Amino acid sequence: MDASPALEDQLVGAGLARREARWLVEEFGPAGARADRGALDDAARRRLAGEPLQYVLGHWPFRDLDLDLDARVLIPRPETEELVGHALAALARAVVGAPLILDLGCGSGAIGLALVTELAARGVTATLVGVDCSPDALEVARRNAVKHQVGAASFVRSQWFSDLDASLRGRVDLIVANPPYVGAEEFTALDPVLGFEPRGALVADDESGVPGFADVAHLLRAAASWLAPGGHVVLEHGATHGAAAIEVARAAGLVEATDHLDLAGWPRVLVARRA
Repeated sequence: MDASPALEDQLVGAGLARREARWLVEEFGPAGARADRGALDDAARRRLAGEPLQYVLGHWPFRDLDLDLDARVLIPRPETEELVGHALAALARAVVGAPLILDLGCGSGAIGLALVTELAARGVTATLVGVDCSPDALEVARRNAVKHQVGAASFVRSQWFSDLDASLRGRVDLIVANPPYVGAEEFTALDPVLGFEPRGALVADDESGVPGFADVAHLLRAAASWLAPGGHVVLEHGATHGAAAIEVARAAGLVEATDHLDLAGWPRVLVARRA
């Protein structure tokens, strides 16, 4: 007799939503990938304590990938999946044969690995350089690269561009980033569950009176010197950053700066290119 429905009912009775209870039983229950009643009980306790489901499960889908995740990295969100779509469209417009991609603040590797694998499915061989200032995040990204058999990927510890090999200057076809863009004051009013995620991947300093805009502005100002002629930068930003991001991109010499709305209708992804 299948014990899964009874276990699911127990978790719902303890306070879990039915859908989440089902996912935990599928993962840790008798027929799960990691069958262990002790592990199931521990997972339920963690979720009931407010820990994000993605961390409790230890993995989560992102576009075509199943990414390993834990509290060392930010949880990838649907807006960032949209960023990947905009990046693929930018590469298609540029008609680059074998693009060199720089994923800044790569975290779990979600953006860069999704790009490389989806380009490979289209017959395009890309090279990825993932960059993060956190050695813990880079460990997760490397694990995901191995998991998804992405061989043409290297990972570098650097605070944005600061410790990158100078030979990359002027050679990068695509810079992608989902930098921190939440202001410190704004962060205090957001869902407390964000407290489980690495604060440094979420919160940025203010700039020119724009909350959380400092890292977005820094990346846009520096991007042109690293891009190849015609190369693109595709960058996620806060819902109030659209106009400021376009202004900074244009002032930095980037052209065709265009802001794209997310599925909720908020300004979210800036796309620009080096002339």
